[in-house]
Amino acid sequence: MLAYQHAYHAGNFADVHKHLTLVTLREYLLRKDSPVTYVDTHAGRGLYPLQAEEARKLQEHREGVEPVWRARSAASGALEAWLERLAMAQPGAALTHYPGSPWWLATGLREQDRLSLFELHPGEFAHLDERIEDARIRHVHGDGLAGLRRMLPVATPRLCVLIDPSYELKEEYRELVSTLAWVGRKARHAVVAVWYPLLPAGRHQELLEGLKGSGLRKVWRSEVRLREPGAERHGMYGSGMLVLNPPWGLEQAVEEAMSQVTAIWGAPARHRADWWLPE
Repeated sequence: MLAYQHAYHAGNFADVHKHLTLVTLREYLLRKDSPVTYVDTHAGRGLYPLQAEEARKLQEHREGVEPVWRARSAASGALEAWLERLAMAQPGAALTHYPGSPWWLATGLREQDRLSLFELHPGEFAHLDERIEDARIRHVHGDGLAGLRRMLPVATPRLCVLIDPSYELKEEYRELVSTLAWVGRKARHAVVAVWYPLLPAGRHQELLEGLKGSGLRKVWRSEVRLREPGAERHGMYGSGMLVLNPPWGLEQAVEEAMSQVTAIWGAPARHRADWWLPE
């Protein structure tokens, strides 16, 4: 369970989908002044150098963030705003680093907001702990889902959670259903974003179908497919995001941004979005 290291996959197409959705979600939350507690249950590192040995091994950023970065002059709306943020993570004019979710969340913190970063992998936690120092940010070496349960209810009026497991164990899909149902009961208005992979085995259906019987409502789904699944391929062919209690306007903003992204990636890349569980 502690084998996964995201440094090998930093900046891939799923990262673009996940972080574009996350940052757009956060920008909508910032339209109100009331404080927000952010929780990242599977934080990983704060920043990934794309020339590091791990990233160069698979070079997944070349079909993910890199073509989107090259086309940034034509971007608009939420995609343009996201790319402007991405530029802030670069020491120069070139794309040399890709930020992890802790960076994306930390750069949007206001004085009244708080952020808890959970990471179970000891090596990844060491990288995280040395990267981000801020009195508003709490670093926890431990299980993020268990830590989230212990945190509730939070002191701030609003709560926003990112859940982004490695899915190395198939039991994680069932664990996510129970966690989301529990959060929905303890913090009815919590905004929770969940990332999941689209793999040929189709295990994400256990998560989706499980939510139908959970009693939750108002869950929006966004999926991007970079390619069609095939028997000859064993890797991830798509990326999914679920958002519980999305702020009004998020759906349209993400759909517009992802339509630009998939046009850059080219066919057969496509995006679809719907209400998995309506209000």
